[in-house]
Parts: sequence; structure tokens; C-alpha cells
Amino acid sequence: MTSLELLAPAKNLACGIAAIDHGADAVYIGATRFGARSAAGNSLDDIRQLCDYARPFGVKVYVTVNTILYDEELDDTRQLLHDLQAVGVDAILVQDMAVLQLSIVNSQLSIPLHASTQTDNRTVEKVSWLRDLGFSRVVLARELSVEEIAAIHREVPDVELEVFVHGALCVSYSGLCYASQYCFHRSANRGECAQFCRMKFSLVDGEGREVEHDRYLLSLKDLNQSDHLEELIEAGATSFKIEGRLKDVNYVKNVTAAYSQRLNEIVRRHPDKYRRSSLGECRYTFTPDLRKTFNRGYTTYFLHGRQPDIASFDTPKAIGEYVGTVKELRGDSFNVAGTASFVNGDGLCFINADRQLEGFRANRVQGNRIWPYRMPQGLRPGVRLYRNNDQEFERLLSKPSAERKIPVTLAISAFDDDGFAPGFQLKISNGKYTHAVRIHAEHQMALKSQREQIVRELSKLGNTPYRCERVDIPDDFDYFIPASRLSELRRFAVDSFGAGNHGDCPYDSSVAEIRGTVPVIPYPYPYLYNISNHLSQQFYGASEKTAYELKPAAGPIMQCRHCIRYALGYCVKRGGQHPTWREPLSLVLGDGRRFRLEFDCKNCQMNVYAP
Repeated sequence: MTSLELLAPAKNLACGIAAIDHGADAVYIGATRFGARSAAGNSLDDIRQLCDYARPFGVKVYVTVNTILYDEELDDTRQLLHDLQAVGVDAILVQDMAVLQLSIVNSQLSIPLHASTQTDNRTVEKVSWLRDLGFSRVVLARELSVEEIAAIHREVPDVELEVFVHGALCVSYSGLCYASQYCFHRSANRGECAQFCRMKFSLVDGEGREVEHDRYLLSLKDLNQSDHLEELIEAGATSFKIEGRLKDVNYVKNVTAAYSQRLNEIVRRHPDKYRRSSLGECRYTFTPDLRKTFNRGYTTYFLHGRQPDIASFDTPKAIGEYVGTVKELRGDSFNVAGTASFVNGDGLCFINADRQLEGFRANRVQGNRIWPYRMPQGLRPGVRLYRNNDQEFERLLSKPSAERKIPVTLAISAFDDDGFAPGFQLKISNGKYTHAVRIHAEHQMALKSQREQIVRELSKLGNTPYRCERVDIPDDFDYFIPASRLSELRRFAVDSFGAGNHGDCPYDSSVAEIRGTVPVIPYPYPYLYNISNHLSQQFYGASEKTAYELKPAAGPIMQCRHCIRYALGYCVKRGGQHPTWREPLSLVLGDGRRFRLEFDCKNCQMNVYAP
């Protein structure tokens, strides 16, 4: 039977707890340093608290240590790994092979390592190599199709495959983007991406003619694979990752709940094939709706091959859900043709005639007529209207919005061992694990039936992670037990059951065997190894440290599966119209800096070069 894992993001402890409450099987979180989102660091004490909260549910906690490291940071990294193991995290996400070296050398470290998507994992050869190095899981590149994922699983069936299913998309293959470092001295490989891909560019041809003016030509829509989870499962993916370690708690609640419900439905239809990798059932006070959460419009990206509508050329900002078209403008108000309902304070937006996003707030609402705080200049009849902030939905999410409980059964019985004092035993079971505790007490016969009182007292599981589904009492159980002793027995059983971490733990708790250093897969540009310290240099057998951050090199600063020429309808290879421009094409920033585009049609890839 295959265990399915929903992996949710945690910007902080509150987001991590919300993810667990709303159905996550695992949570990934940044430590104090060395995570690929430098703005999302957390203290060891917060990570310890998250581990403690996760443990009764069998929920895993993964920590990102997935930046490249400098020599002066290696000692701190070694200490961080020890500290993370001590607080009980379940795995570390890694980019720099120095972390692997530190783990191999230090026999006291037994924490599993996952290969971050920052290690550029898109081929059978790369995944096999990482498996042979001892990585228990590989996070695949976002760009892979379901067929490519299936091919990797067929060839490397003994490594867990984690795939992104929701959230923001990087236009460059992860780990191979140096644009932010080149332009702003902020390295994406150091967790400091300045989002070069969300900037405005003009597209200019080789003769200086402008093909496109001031558009977001590298900005992609957001990923949404919620309707395709079963395809990914059948392809061999077992962990489904939600992007969002910079997103707020309401985003975590809504998206986690939405995907958890989808996975539960798949498990319900295939109970003999699949199961969730953690325990507990969630009850929500809201209806999850992915349209109402931050999004730039949704795409399935390359799931079924190249698609023409993966980019958001008009805006890099959230547009939210489509709510109708503007019907009529009247003075300082307008009405909307559609079925959506609105409330005061809703955030609305539209793309104006200049292909720019205009946003505004609803000051007053009466039916489908809206009075904005200030009437937008570009609003016209027929314009498609979107809501990127739903006040009523946010209000629901701002309150306690989910409760997660593990259904358990309790069974009480009497014992009277020869030579020992008599007493009572209580078994607690979650369907997979059973735990028993005993207390010594005299067997005092009841004058009248105590069954209702026993059930009532043992069922009081209150704020624990458990919900009592049934209390089993033998037919001949006719004993009187004071309520205080029943309460003591219940607390003893629940506390010891939780402390024993009786969750479903499908993953090996020890790191996979290290099979030795394997010759690296050759790449065309040496700086792509991201070698920034002496341990990584030794690992690769390199003559020098080649990281772009230390020594800018010739070669592309981005490698993208997204192709601007295809998106504009000019891919001759795929039946598009023949371009009228003269190549090479260049992207031009507002400050005049140019970035040459190279279209590698053989590999169906677009490369971006610095001046």
C-alpha cells in the first residue's frame, strides 16, 4: 500500500501548526539560517515546538538547509545539523553537497537527507546519482511532465519522489538562476532572490525594433495541480508539495485543506492501494476554495507538455478569482454581471486597456452594485473583474477554522494477577497501534451499573489530539471505579500513547547507506555546480570553487523551459507563425540593461544571457 504525503509550507510556528490542523502529513520550515527563503527563518525552540505538536499525528517536520554555503559557514552548519537532530526533525532538505559531506564524516548524524529542487532534478541520471549518494528522497523540478516523472520512477523506483503541486513558479530551473545575483548581488542560491522574473521588460529584436513594450515577459502564473493528483500518484510521486514559505497563515489553511480533501477522496476510492502517511481527521468551519487564495491565475505548467498560457504577461501580482464583467457605470458606482456576492472592503482588480492591473477597494456594496473608495480611471463596461481579497472568506479564516483529531477506541478490563494486587487495564488504539496501561485498585463490585459513567469519563479527551469513537466494556464488567481513578487511567493512557509517537511512520528513521562518491554528471558550464566551499570542491574533485556568486562566469544566467517565442505564437517548430523580427532577441529593463535570449530548440529551452 502506498503512503501519500501532503507537504505544506510553514513561514513560522503558527503556520506550521495551522498546516497540521488543516490536514498536512508533513511540514517544511526554514531554520535560523541557510534556507532558500532567507526571510523565513525560525528559532530552534519554535522548530522543537512544531515537532512536539506534529508527533502525535505522525506528521513529519522537514527543515530546509538548501542554500550554497561558504567556508566560514561550515562550522555553524555542522552545529545546526546536530541541533536539528536533537529537537527531533525528520529530514533535512539539501542543495550544497557540503552538507552531505558533513553528514558522512560525522557518525553521530543519522538524520535523512532530501535532495532539494535546488539541485536541479529533472533526469533519470540525476535522480539515480542522488539515490546512490544516499538521498532518501528527491524533490523533482517543477517543469517535469507526468510522463517524465513516470519515466524517472520506472528507472529509479527505490527513491521517494516529491513534486510541487501548488504555488508560485520560478521561470528558471531551480538552482540555475543567477539573474538576481548578477543584477542586485542577491543570490537565489543563498535564499535572497530579488525576483528578477517579476520585473517589466521590453522585447527588442536584433535591429533594435521593439516587439513588446513593458510587459512581464518572464512572470509565470501560479501552479495548480489539484485536479491532477491521481495522475501524479500513478506516475510514482508520493509527496505533494505546496509552495509558500513566505505566505501567510490564511493561505496555508485554505490550500492545505483543499489538497487534503482531494487526497482523502482518492484514498476513499482506492482504500486498498493508498493511505495517508499521517493520522487524524479534520473538520473545517469553512469550504476550501483555491480561487480565493493569492494567485496570479493558475496553470498546470508542463504537466501535459508545453502549453501556450503558462505566463502572466500583464501583471506579476495576484488577480484572484473571476467574479463577473462590469455591466454599467453610473456616477461613482458600477454594477457587475455575474453570480458573485460582494461585501464592503473586498479587494477588486482588472486589466485595463493599457494591459496594466488596476486595483481598488469596495467602499459600499448593495447587491451587485459597488461604490469604490475611488472610481478607477480605466474601468469600462465589459471589463472582466477579479476579486483578489475576499473579506468574508478572510474573516472565516482569521478565526479557528479547523480541528484535527485522531479517532481512537478505548477498552477497559480488570486483571487479578497471581501474587500481585488487582487492578484495571485500559487499552487505547488508533486502528494501527494499540497501547495499554494499568493501575492497581481493589475490585469493588458495583451496586448498580456503572457503564454509562465509565463511558462518559473515559470519553473526555478534551484538548488532546484524540477523539473517542467507542469504549469497549466486557459484558461481565460489574465493578465500581471512582471517577477520579477513571480520569487518572485515561490521562495515563493518553499521555503515554502520545509520548510514544504512535503515528504512522512509513519512512525509515535512519539515513540511507552512503554508497560512496559517484562521478558527477557532466554539465556544459562549470559554474552550474554551485561550488562555494572546500568540502563541495573536494566532493566534485574540482580544481577551484566555481560558484557564480564567487566568480561570475560567461554563460546563461537563467535556463528556462518557458519560451517567450512560443508564448507569443512564433514557434515554427510547433506550427506557429514565422517571426517577422530579426534575432537575437533581447529583454530590456527600464534602466536600459539588455539580456540576450537564446532559443535552444533542440532541447526546447530558452537561455537568458547577461550583457
